[in-house]
Amino acid sequence: MITFSRFTNYFATVVEHGSIPKAAEALQVSASAIDQQILQAEQEIGAQLFDRAPQGLRLTAAGEVFDNLLARWQRDYRHALTQIDELQGLGRGHIEVAIIEALTEGFVAEVIARLANDHPGLTVRVQVFDNDEVARRIVAGDVDLGLLLTPESTQGLEIRASVNAPLGVAFAPGHPLHGNADLRVCHTLDHKPILPAPPLMISECVGSLFQQHQVDMRRFMTCNNTQMMRSLVRRGMGVAVLGWLDVASDVASGDMDFRQLQDAHLKPLRLHLCEATGRPLTHGADLASRYFEAGMAEIDFM
Repeated sequence: MITFSRFTNYFATVVEHGSIPKAAEALQVSASAIDQQILQAEQEIGAQLFDRAPQGLRLTAAGEVFDNLLARWQRDYRHALTQIDELQGLGRGHIEVAIIEALTEGFVAEVIARLANDHPGLTVRVQVFDNDEVARRIVAGDVDLGLLLTPESTQGLEIRASVNAPLGVAFAPGHPLHGNADLRVCHTLDHKPILPAPPLMISECVGSLFQQHQVDMRRFMTCNNTQMMRSLVRRGMGVAVLGWLDVASDVASGDMDFRQLQDAHLKPLRLHLCEATGRPLTHGADLASRYFEAGMAEIDFM
């Protein structure tokens, strides 16, 4: 039976790089050694793990099954090591966290820095996904904790903490919209609005608002990347319809201003810190959760 071994390392690296030569270069072993291990495994399993094509290797259905199994092995192994460390009081551990792109700047990095400084024995792996994928990873047990906007379904998710993450308009300091306390989408039309495009989660919400005002979004600049939208605002290209989380760090540094949209029937946005229902957190993950909760309280939009 194939267990944690040289083969599993070779297999995972080939999947990651998509070819045996690239995997060999990454592992600093010969390509023939990797190929031999894969062929032996395929013979033992009785099925091909990869389709071999000129453009590279692609997982077969059997390969997908084995890849998923290996991911579970690795996750359970990490979890077991963490539990053993906790039983022995070693102060070590590993935490897996998934976040949405809007959180790649700002409080998440600050929280992790505090956690690492206070508990140097803990390691954290942060992965960035779209909102639906963060939810899926939490439910599947691929991560300990996830930060995401309100998902379509909360089945399998336990919410530990939530903060407001409203939709609004970002603009340069001193902009005429600064004094508008009752800001609505219609007020942005004369200020070259830059609008979010799919697959950004907020694009559907913004599109609905513009439809309510019977305004054709095609008249205006659109972008599917929040970092680019912020860059355009800084360069005086217009104002951007974004979420508070997208610009919180810019507002804190004084580089940008933000006003919440007050349009009627605007769907409220909330940021949630979630774990999987019915799956107890390790001591390290529970500790990290408390750090994230504190960090969320600091960035809550009032």
